[in-house]
Amino acid sequence: MKQLFSKDKWKYAFYTVSHPADGYYEIRHRERGSVPVAFVLVILFSISFSINRISASFIVNDVDPLDVNALTELVSVLLLYALFCVGNWSITCLMEGEGRLKDISIAIGYAMIPMIVCFNIGTVVSQFVAQNEEAFYFMIIGIGIAYGLFMMLIGIMEVHNYTLGKTLVTIFLTFIAMFIIIFVVLLFTDLINQVYSFFYSIYQELIFRA
Repeated sequence: MKQLFSKDKWKYAFYTVSHPADGYYEIRHRERGSVPVAFVLVILFSISFSINRISASFIVNDVDPLDVNALTELVSVLLLYALFCVGNWSITCLMEGEGRLKDISIAIGYAMIPMIVCFNIGTVVSQFVAQNEEAFYFMIIGIGIAYGLFMMLIGIMEVHNYTLGKTLVTIFLTFIAMFIIIFVVLLFTDLINQVYSFFYSIYQELIFRA
């Protein structure tokens, strides 16, 4: 585990920011990435997002800090992260993708770095911007989100060895797969609840007759 969190693993995560194509290629073919590092980066993004919603200046933020539940947002981010990774893996298995679930997890996790940096910078900058200067704040946030999405696109394309067009189709199908997974989970949960209610009603009937 110590090796998975080594200094070199963290340095390589930041290397992918400046060299996304080469970085993601080596993640797939030379085992350069780390799932634990990617997972920590997803958690850091969620924390940065929550801090931004709580602490950003009222000039750029209309969210009531008391309405922000950092734990709920963390769980939501982790669930979306897992859902996207599983959805993409399930689709690419059918479309001759070369990437493993591990590679997809790393690719998405490492793409959080620009957003982590920009959300934290944006939170600090928001404390100094005046009225009508909100554009500086939104530009910083926008750059982080745009570059993070760009890294995700390059990451999926490289780990699966896809063309750009096939990657875009795969991402679209991934979202469909995510909705299907959610539907199946909700359906299964409802089925479990109905089975439980059925047996519980039988139990109550037996107790009543006894």
